Amino acid sequence: DRGVAKLLERGFDPNSRDPKGQTGLILALRDDSSRVAEALWKSQALDVNAQNASGETALMMAALRGHMAWMQRLIDRGAQVHKEGWSPIHYAATGPETKAVALLIERGAPIEALSPGKDTPLMMAARYGAEGSVDLLLARGASASTKNERNLDAVDLARAAGRDFLVERLQKSVKR
Repeated sequence: DRGVAKLLERGFDPNSRDPKGQTGLILALRDDSSRVAEALWKSQALDVNAQNASGETALMMAALRGHMAWMQRLIDRGAQVHKEGWSPIHYAATGPETKAVALLIERGAPIEALSPGKDTPLMMAARYGAEGSVDLLLARGASASTKNERNLDAVDLARAAGRDFLVERLQKSVKR
């Protein structure tokens, strides 16, 4: 966006946050504002690992939205593929793009990453994500029997979300 580019030329910090603690790049990726994201990207001062008030990064937002090209660019520029707590792989597993999950696994994201509530990427995929992400995580060895802090596993979360088409295949992999 030309307005953002002009602000950056005048010394605007590309890592500035809005009143809600959101960085410009995270907002641009969330809102599919590719011109704004491109303008921010050109700044050498851009911190690709900057977190918003919720601890989210640009890679997490790109993963959630299934923006594969942005994920690759962010990783190539040094974005962390894993962090403790909510991690990019949780966001990818929640999103629409199985390739996002695969990319993060290929780059070293732990398949059994735990959120603050002890949810795994498989749990997120079972409740919200693409069917292919569930299959990929299971194929890569994700445990369907892991329980979160609420004592729920991936089967429970799929069932609660009315995703009965996933329940049987998850049950087959549960080691009860």
